[in-house]
Amino acid sequence: MTHFGDRLAAAVRRAGNPVVVGLDPRYDDLPAALNSSPAAARIDERAAACGRFCREVIDVVAARVPAVKPQAAFFEQLGPPGMQALADVMRYARDRGLLVIADAKRNDIGSTAEAYADAWLGHDSPWGADALTVSPYLGGDSLDPFVDAATRRGAGLFVLVKTSNPGGGQFQDLNAADRPLYRHVAAHVERLAAGSIGAEDYGSVGAVTGATYPAQLAELRAAMPHAWLLVPGYGSQGATARDVAGAFDARGLGAVVNNARGIIFAYRRPEYAGLGTTRWQDAVAAATDDMIAALRAETPAGRLVPRP
Repeated sequence: MTHFGDRLAAAVRRAGNPVVVGLDPRYDDLPAALNSSPAAARIDERAAACGRFCREVIDVVAARVPAVKPQAAFFEQLGPPGMQALADVMRYARDRGLLVIADAKRNDIGSTAEAYADAWLGHDSPWGADALTVSPYLGGDSLDPFVDAATRRGAGLFVLVKTSNPGGGQFQDLNAADRPLYRHVAAHVERLAAGSIGAEDYGSVGAVTGATYPAQLAELRAAMPHAWLLVPGYGSQGATARDVAGAFDARGLGAVVNNARGIIFAYRRPEYAGLGTTRWQDAVAAATDDMIAALRAETPAGRLVPRP
């Protein structure tokens, strides 16, 4: 199966849930066993610790969820050793059967966009991502190289449409031609999705739509019926399972919900404090299972039937 939208649907059905675990390895927040001397650690030691941490998170969640989303920024800040750690983590996740959504928010114009697309998209690319987050604000022609590469390589895109941060509306909500700017972006994403549609009625082009704006999330689900939605904002940013219910179609498909800090650093949360810092992987498992249960109880994802 080479169509990304269909591969994502298969992965969600196989797991029986739409959870994406965000891999945001903040070094200072790592468990003590991986962060014994934060002030003295060299950059290569920090990168090695972050890579090991992400691999051990993957060991816990690989049998539970369909995908992980490594955030490139937390690896980039560790320089070349960090980027090698990112490559290793992405490869490790793929080897464990997970889809890998690279959260790198790339874009540019012309040949530069082509280079980004060539670098990131598809298992035969240097980074080997199954999907990539991209910015749309350089215009439709800047997205075309990413769409072309994704289509050729069976990969996917998630275009920033309505982000979860409080300041996102400063530009995204501005009215243009009688509707908010994000609705113009959504209309373009829907055209791209409909033009790359697979057997599950979803295209290879999707949208990033924040859980922190539930009404607009439901609005965008209706506006982009052929686009997978990547939904950030769950957990640490305040959104709940009920807030993301509008992102799904009637089958429980159409959306994947990201949770990073709330899962990977669950050992720091009061409800899992009894596990202690040495059992941080047990806290990851418990937080993942709790999120899965909440989504099954409060959203159409409860209609998913796991498939072998």
